[in-house]
Amino acid sequence: MKEKNVFQVNGFIGILAIVALLGLGVWLLINEVFAVAIPLLAVAVLLASGITIVQPNKAAVVTFFGKYLGSIRNNGLYLTVPLSLRRNVSLRVRNFNSKRLKVNDVEGNPIEIAAVIVFKVVDSAKAVFDVDNYEEFVEIQSETAIRHVATKYPYDTFEGADLTLRGNAEEVSNELTADLQARLNVAGVEVIEARLTHLAYSTEIAQAMLQRQQATAIISARQKIVEGAVGMAKMAIKQLEADNTIDLDDERKVQMVNNLLVAIVAEKPAQPVINTGTLY
Repeated sequence: MKEKNVFQVNGFIGILAIVALLGLGVWLLINEVFAVAIPLLAVAVLLASGITIVQPNKAAVVTFFGKYLGSIRNNGLYLTVPLSLRRNVSLRVRNFNSKRLKVNDVEGNPIEIAAVIVFKVVDSAKAVFDVDNYEEFVEIQSETAIRHVATKYPYDTFEGADLTLRGNAEEVSNELTADLQARLNVAGVEVIEARLTHLAYSTEIAQAMLQRQQATAIISARQKIVEGAVGMAKMAIKQLEADNTIDLDDERKVQMVNNLLVAIVAEKPAQPVINTGTLY
């Protein structure tokens, strides 16, 4: 099913024609010309059944005894096929807020996720005839798409190499929009935007995952500190050797590196110790 234009005439011209036919029919009845008056009145009544009003940003889907004839997308007053049924379909942009869904991410952690979907109907024929209820169809397919995207990525990671739901909201939203658009093409619906509105660990594991996040963050921070400390120790030794300030043997280099690492990596400030003797 694909949308097409239906026969339509300006409604004001149609009303004038109907009034003219009615006037002529009544005049003929008064003059007792029944053979012409009755058909004229019948035609006027039939034409009047084709008068329809289309509101702005709406479409009228016209069917005639079960057959789809076409749609009227322009707003205004129109005269279309008599005895036809017209069903109005909104073409306006609408929002749909999904429920908070409980799903498992790619690592198996239960999370709560929700999204807002911005959509509009672009093909009134598909919206009416290809699905039973396009609004309900949008809701169900939106939840399905959210679940599908949520199970493809982890909630969060501190390694920085993987795409995550929390850290890559823009990429996740783009993928959700593309996935949902593929599902809603059959209903003649265009997805304008899809964005996450809620993302959190489920209550039963929230505390445990918070501790895990804190531990991972501490490990990541410690790793950076150690890398920096090693680099600073190397730089200090190279600079001393380059300036020929101090002649350090291997044992003194080890002692110096040890002192620098302890001073930099330690959580508490290092306490200086003045050595009045020798290292030996």
